[in-house]
Amino acid sequence: MIKVLIDTNIILDFLQDRQPFVVDAVRLFEKVDTGEVEGFIAATTITNIYYIVRRAAGVQAAQDAIAQILTDLHICAVDKSVLEQALSLNFRDFEDAVQYASGVAYGVDIIVTRDASGFVDAEIPVMSPGELQQFSGN
Repeated sequence: MIKVLIDTNIILDFLQDRQPFVVDAVRLFEKVDTGEVEGFIAATTITNIYYIVRRAAGVQAAQDAIAQILTDLHICAVDKSVLEQALSLNFRDFEDAVQYASGVAYGVDIIVTRDASGFVDAEIPVMSPGELQQFSGN
């Protein structure tokens, strides 16, 4: 089974029905639901998602979104080691560096994002949801 770290933007595409990106996000989560893909996110992504969804749709929507994420995805811990690794990466965006370092710590196979530029020096393959769809054969 493919282990994928799902970037914050993909989660938000799914939760906020962002057009036209939601179509690929839904396909990705269908793969998670069927067990074809094992989905991971960094623990720090949870707080970002809560904040963004709460501002857009209210507290109850944010709590429901977090409950759904906790049910569907594995959460990669973000500890001192992950943060030190993220600092050493010198990524342009520290949030991306933290996500990447947590994914490395959990042995993910692929990072799925709409913003591959945030992971330019990544040693793990970086794909859009559409590219993952082609890669996994559906």
